[in-house]
Amino acid sequence: MSGHARPDGGSAAAPRFVVASDLDRTLIYSNRALALDVPDRLAPRLLSVEVHDGKALSFMTEQAAALLVELAREAVLVPATTRTRAQYERVNLPGPTPGWVPPYAICANGGRLLVDGVPDEDWQTEMAGRLAEGAAPLAEVVDHLALSADPEWTHKRRVADELFAYLVVERAELPPGWITELTGWCAERGWTVSLQGRKVYAVPAPLSKSAALAEVVRRVGPSTVLSAGDSLLDADLLLAADAAWRPGHGELADTGWTAPGVTALDEIGVAAGEEIARRFLSRVRGEVGERDTAASVASA
Repeated sequence: MSGHARPDGGSAAAPRFVVASDLDRTLIYSNRALALDVPDRLAPRLLSVEVHDGKALSFMTEQAAALLVELAREAVLVPATTRTRAQYERVNLPGPTPGWVPPYAICANGGRLLVDGVPDEDWQTEMAGRLAEGAAPLAEVVDHLALSADPEWTHKRRVADELFAYLVVERAELPPGWITELTGWCAERGWTVSLQGRKVYAVPAPLSKSAALAEVVRRVGPSTVLSAGDSLLDADLLLAADAAWRPGHGELADTGWTAPGVTALDEIGVAAGEEIARRFLSRVRGEVGERDTAASVASA
């Protein structure tokens, strides 16, 4: 983890940039989310970055992978995901060296902080205290979901790392107003709701990617922060950055959400992931146009 401060407060020089990005439907894409609206012969070459039970689950373009390798050389790259630690560890992001692991990773929507791939116990203790003070107990929300989510359109009910809950639903069959009612019920108890694809997340408000990102920046030292994400659970991550990007798909795009410093991209699907990686690297290098970034990566 050379080039940035160690968690023990060492005196290594602080980097100029911390780049925190959501993973699913931002940097990496499932087959369902690729959105390749081109003839097959014109489709970009894809790199598998997640394998589970012998099946490739998530992808990015080869060009996005090349951009990410360069980015990891020049900035502190921080994956920031709602995935549990176990789900995150299935992802093998390209890096500058064989077996590269991001120096920091945010999992469980900020509930878990990994340092060189190892869970940080101090952060886990900190988050436990914040949750106890700022949100209703997980069990109360889990019970409510069990009572309010009809098995006819609910495929799975899950608890993630004993921190939050989510449902896998048949989205087209959700009753009108159900999400709104759930959102209101949760808000009264200090929880937030997000609908992402076929998943409905119920997450305690103190559990946020931006809180974990602030801890990373505290440890790394003064930095320019860049971020990207596509869902409501990413909004705080985007707002915490000096500059941020959201793709042309996802929960934020569907609602027209934007904010100062946040660029709404036109690209959707895996093309958006590539464009986000390109914008990150362009900003880190201080380049005006993305064409220069793409050319420099191609020749690297």
